[in-house]
Amino acid sequence: MQTRSKSGIFKPKAFTATKHPLPSNLNTEFVPTTYIQASKYPHWRTAMQDEFNALQNTRTWTLVPSDPSYNLVGCKWVFRIKRNPDGSVDRYKAWLVAKGYNQQESIDYNDTFSPVAKPVTIRLLLTLAVQSNWFLHQLDVSNAFLHGSLKEDVYMSQPPGFIDQDKSSYVCHLQKSLYGLKQAPRAWFEKLQSALFSMGFKASQSDHSLFVLQQPVLVVVLVYVDDILVTGPSSSACTNVISHLSDQFPIKDLGDLHFFLGLEVTRASTGIFIHQSKYILDLLKRTHMDGAKPCTTPLGSTKFDLTGSLLDNPEEYRSIVGALQYLTWTRPDLSFSVNLVCQFMHSPREPHFSSSEAHTPLS
Repeated sequence: MQTRSKSGIFKPKAFTATKHPLPSNLNTEFVPTTYIQASKYPHWRTAMQDEFNALQNTRTWTLVPSDPSYNLVGCKWVFRIKRNPDGSVDRYKAWLVAKGYNQQESIDYNDTFSPVAKPVTIRLLLTLAVQSNWFLHQLDVSNAFLHGSLKEDVYMSQPPGFIDQDKSSYVCHLQKSLYGLKQAPRAWFEKLQSALFSMGFKASQSDHSLFVLQQPVLVVVLVYVDDILVTGPSSSACTNVISHLSDQFPIKDLGDLHFFLGLEVTRASTGIFIHQSKYILDLLKRTHMDGAKPCTTPLGSTKFDLTGSLLDNPEEYRSIVGALQYLTWTRPDLSFSVNLVCQFMHSPREPHFSSSEAHTPLS
């Protein structure tokens, strides 16, 4: 009997299936990974120049002669396309990032912990704001980490492409926290926290990224690094808080909440809809499964055990499962099956990887 397999005809795997084009506004544009690549494009050169100007304006460092006793930290450029909720390009952003892995504990950093908002806090606050029809705005702090002050002496090499030709042998003595430094998130959070405390806010004991002002009118502020939510029953009180913060930091009021931490928020007369459509499309494209057929169930009947060959690249498995974990914010129906594949993060095998792939087209 002549079968399809004997004739060399095989059903294509989902991972290599023919790709369907995504909407044009979601097509991925080239994002450089090095200064040399970025320097070939005018918009990326402009982005780097804007970032360098911001670093100079905030006096992030002073150039000092190098010394063999310094633990010199390297730096690099990191690039990203910031997008609007519909996927269209908002702007091209470049960050100068310190190579924090060069730092040595007790020499150029000590405490590093910085709280971020818990998922349950975000959901609860959105529920409260919508149920009570509160004012709800989102703020973005430009170059947030540059406003944190360093307590330690940190020395960094000059940024690629922006070396002072008159002082090419000098190094940067950092005065402000810079992206990539181990203590940078903590330094920025302490600065913002101090500003909120001076306005009368108090931090929640259950989530230290949640700040509440009770007098004269209730205002609630939620912080996730440089993304801030401001909500409360009085729009004038919230606007007053935003104005006070703008006096201390370069804050951009993004208006009504639409896009927060990858969550797309659509407000209606009956409430709000939270989804991750763009995140799902990006995840499908990243895993090369944008052409795969959707699954009808969240989990197959295959028994999970420790049989099967170990994966050559377990990091890929962990990356996909981590992305699926974030997706459960708006897809609780995936929670059980995602938690199941999480049990094999330490030593994932081929059957586990196949199952994690199956969740992606299901999304």
